[in-house]
Amino acid sequence: MSTIESVPVVRYKPFVLRGPDSQYQALLSRLLNEGEETGSAQGVPRLAVVNHGMTFDLSNGIPVITERDVVSGKHPTFYQALGELCAFLNGARTQEELESFGCFWWKRWVTAEKCVKRGLQPGDLGPGSYGPAWTAFPNPNGKPFNQIQHVVEQMRERPELITHIVSPFIPPYLGRGKGKTQEVVVVPCHGLLFIYTNPRTRELSLHHIQRSCDVPVGLAGNLVQYAALTMMFAQVLGYTARTLHYTISSAQCYHTNDHNPETDQRVAMREMLSTKPQQLATVRLNPAVTDIFAFRKEDFTIHDYYPQSERRPVWTPV
Repeated sequence: MSTIESVPVVRYKPFVLRGPDSQYQALLSRLLNEGEETGSAQGVPRLAVVNHGMTFDLSNGIPVITERDVVSGKHPTFYQALGELCAFLNGARTQEELESFGCFWWKRWVTAEKCVKRGLQPGDLGPGSYGPAWTAFPNPNGKPFNQIQHVVEQMRERPELITHIVSPFIPPYLGRGKGKTQEVVVVPCHGLLFIYTNPRTRELSLHHIQRSCDVPVGLAGNLVQYAALTMMFAQVLGYTARTLHYTISSAQCYHTNDHNPETDQRVAMREMLSTKPQQLATVRLNPAVTDIFAFRKEDFTIHDYYPQSERRPVWTPV
């Protein structure tokens, strides 16, 4: 029996023994009650809180939010998020590449108008976007540096190290202001990773830091992505995924003061807060995949998922 077969990717508690998780609702509540109103690059009011942390013991389930349905529909958040993750792991930087992995939500950000402002072709996220940053980071020796390949190799060869780090930020491409060009349609909001491996217990935890977070919309997909990535790293190493630590530097929501559910995210947030916290779902990986670059959204299955409200539009300003 191989190492990967003998070590469970997640040691799930039986579903009936899992405690309900209210961490997402706690953030919604904090944002509504403590959020500071600021302006935004989109020109609409924003409520924001600084520094919010969550910790998910994966044995208690995977953080797929139940406050709204993120699994049903034509292009559900759950599978689009996984498709985007797999695309970025393989260096994708265009809408066409993202769609080939099953992610369709970048269309609003890669229009001809938005891309031309940054010197990019329509549909191009830019060299400062997630895929290039993770897999083709500029290197002083002139050879692009694949951070994902490097960190997997390093964890295999030196699992005792505490330098298993991946960054989505290439500062020269992110600049704005006089004489500066932003060579990316959206400055990466997430994807800063610190991976902790314990070779004695053969357990792995991931600490993810998110620069900016659209809580009622984007966070649902981001939680799925980084819990999944914790599981993916564990599977390719033959470890058990233990914990996802999640820190948000700036958590926010947007509104227009008209209480219109199509343009005021606070309406949807209050609806989600009216639901009852549930146990988190079980997510399983295809055990045959042992290459971090070979995962696809079809390699994930979800069980024991009980959302408390139907999917509904939630507006995000562009």
